[in-house]
Amino acid sequence: MGVGLIILIGKQGAGKGTQCARLAARYGVPHIATGDMLRAAVRSGSELGGKVAALMDAGHLVPDELITAVVADRLREADAAHGAILDGYPRTLAQAEALEELASPRGVTAAILLDVPTETVVKRLSARRVCEDCQTVYSADPWPPPATCSNCGGRVVQRADDTPAAITERLRAYEQETAPLLDFYRVKGLLAIVDGSEELDEVTRRIVAALDAARA
Repeated sequence: MGVGLIILIGKQGAGKGTQCARLAARYGVPHIATGDMLRAAVRSGSELGGKVAALMDAGHLVPDELITAVVADRLREADAAHGAILDGYPRTLAQAEALEELASPRGVTAAILLDVPTETVVKRLSARRVCEDCQTVYSADPWPPPATCSNCGGRVVQRADDTPAAITERLRAYEQETAPLLDFYRVKGLLAIVDGSEELDEVTRRIVAALDAARA
């Protein structure tokens, strides 16, 4: 029967990617990270990638219809037949409404909000560095960050969308467009709020407990 679609909501830098990867391994379903898919399009050099790059470098969100089409294609793949962990989608009410159709008939199991203070995520994002080749994440805290990736030897850089100006724009967009999702899923009885500033294993434990309750 599977776990259906599990949504993680939270500010950029709240730790969604780490927790999604853990949940995907636990439940045997794919971790669908829209940010990773879009960055792959950028690296491909395609026309779509060029459009996405301009938006992401400015800290803007990708239009609803574009990202929904990307997610719909991914959910049709065989490994998502029994569910998926969604990271970065939906971000707007329009996307949430579109997901209602995409999720049928299995439906959305739960929407988990990772609640982390803004000052914490700004610090995390400003310190984040990634490998250009394999996307392994590093931190510049403590300084200095590594110059080369320990996994593949690629160059470790700061992403263009992790600069202070882009971070500020992304958090503004989050408050305006994503926060209303909380009411959408609360009304449906699907919303659970987890303190994302706790220790990593404790955050995972609380998410799993919320999901177990939702599936009971």
